[in-house]
Amino acid sequence: MVRPGRITRLGFGVRGCGCCGTRASCCLQGTMNAIVALCHFCELHGPRTLFCTEVLHAPLPKGAENEDSPGPGEQAEEEEGGIQMSSRTRTHSPAEGASAESSSPGPKKSDMCEGCRSLAAGHPGYISHDKETSIKYVSHQHPNHPQLFSIVRQACVRSLSCEVCPGREGPIFFGDEQHGFVFSHTFFIKDSLARGFQRWYSVITIMMDRIYLINSWPFLLGKIRGIIDELQGKALKVFEAEQFGCPQRAQRMNTAFTPFLHQRNGNAARSLTSLTSDDNLWACLHTSFAWLLKACGSRLTEKLLEGAPTEDTLVQMEKLAELEEESESWDNSEAEEEEKAPVLPEGAEGRELTKCPTDSSLLSDCGNWQPRKLSVFKSLRHMRQVLGAPSFRMLAWHVLMGNQVIWKSRDADLVQSAFEVLRSMLPVGCVRVIPYSSQYEEAYRCNFLGLSPHVQIPAHVLSSEFAVVVEVHAATRSCLHPVGCGDDQSLSKYEFVVTSGSPVAAERVGPTILNKMEAALTNQNLSVDVVDQCLVCLKEEWMNKVKVLFKFTKVDSRPKEDTQKLLSILGASEEDNVKLLKFWMTGLSKTYKSHLMSTVRSPTASEPRS
Repeated sequence: MVRPGRITRLGFGVRGCGCCGTRASCCLQGTMNAIVALCHFCELHGPRTLFCTEVLHAPLPKGAENEDSPGPGEQAEEEEGGIQMSSRTRTHSPAEGASAESSSPGPKKSDMCEGCRSLAAGHPGYISHDKETSIKYVSHQHPNHPQLFSIVRQACVRSLSCEVCPGREGPIFFGDEQHGFVFSHTFFIKDSLARGFQRWYSVITIMMDRIYLINSWPFLLGKIRGIIDELQGKALKVFEAEQFGCPQRAQRMNTAFTPFLHQRNGNAARSLTSLTSDDNLWACLHTSFAWLLKACGSRLTEKLLEGAPTEDTLVQMEKLAELEEESESWDNSEAEEEEKAPVLPEGAEGRELTKCPTDSSLLSDCGNWQPRKLSVFKSLRHMRQVLGAPSFRMLAWHVLMGNQVIWKSRDADLVQSAFEVLRSMLPVGCVRVIPYSSQYEEAYRCNFLGLSPHVQIPAHVLSSEFAVVVEVHAATRSCLHPVGCGDDQSLSKYEFVVTSGSPVAAERVGPTILNKMEAALTNQNLSVDVVDQCLVCLKEEWMNKVKVLFKFTKVDSRPKEDTQKLLSILGASEEDNVKLLKFWMTGLSKTYKSHLMSTVRSPTASEPRS
């Protein structure tokens, strides 16, 4: 039980009150964050809970050890993923429902048969200790708390009676605020002695957080389906072996007119361990259920957002949605093609290649980089040290202006690491990357392009003021960067040549944000992490100016004279600053643009300005 009044932060995404009052939902939240249970429809006793696993965040029930290490009567069996499993063999107190039948919330022994009983009488159950979070996962046939037992019991009955999907096998969702929300997956287990040669079971997950449970649907469906497949596979082997030795179908046909219930014997209602021929079944289920609770609680985390989301966040969300839609369309088209495709002769399947999108920039935009080797740039400061201040300034100027940046090298990992560092200077919406290509790609397709050394770049690109080329050659001397950079030995074998049709003179003012970036990079009192935060703040500052300019020019359609006054107020009247703002304007999210347009079209926005 949880101490009254204690505020607990539950790891499964539910915030509980910690009290143990009369309301079942309150008790459910305070005692645990979710319960996973295996249920069975017994032909004699109806729906029954066979096995359940719950989470304890506070001290164990009365009589149990509070320490993370197994007690004197506990034996550690295995430890995997930070969870140590123990089997308690000592006698429990009546509060634990192990020795006194009258204090247990479960059904009496006389109301249970072999088929609706999991653990033997007096079995203490199983417990796992999660050392990382000091959470304990306890498994037994029924929850010890009476109100939790009532909630699990009601979910069990509904799962195996009224709340059933078409076909009786499959997942379904039901529940309410008072009794919790339930993810239920019903299934059949083969049994040669059962009516219809099968028995009906379900795996249910009960939680008070409806939104979290719905968001966990794909994860729970896949993992629970795996548990069910394993149970059905074991039972099928036993069923086939029994049918081969003594077929039941012919025997039942000979006694077709005898009432089926009169044929029952003591072996008809068999336990699940007998059906699967697995003596360690309940220990394995405890491990699976405990892992399921821990993994499902770790896959989604709460994030506190202060203020509106940034433009980078909005653009990333839009790109992710586009990729999901594209993957769904590819899946649908492949399914249609498979239906229409003719049957290939044997051995011809290897001649066909699976279709996939050819635009590699879509994958690179989402950060799907391959594992890199040692030849990498660690940060902008590191790149500035390797290239030298003049070459880095020229390269950074072209990056901020939106010109095409071309890297030619035999080392694809080196090119990818360079792009990963350089893209941090731009808003996410302004980045279009083709990491490595065997042919030149036009500037409208990408502003970061990686090429192998033998690829010929068109002459007009080499002489253009809107492109910069970085050629990576084998070094002619042992070290090309300052002594003392012991971690840079992997880059000492390269020589970097930066050329452009429009070289940036050292005395040129350049965009304001570039000067502030260089000031932060040259300040050795600032760590790399602090420089990264400075870069984020600078990008947000200039994205705010971009938003103001977009609203002023594209939405309000103000004259050029007013635009010049606005640029002066924003401190961006210089030529390079204006070019930068216009380029960064292309990186605004569709969400922001549509919001502005809808605001302009609304009746309140059409009123004359005062």
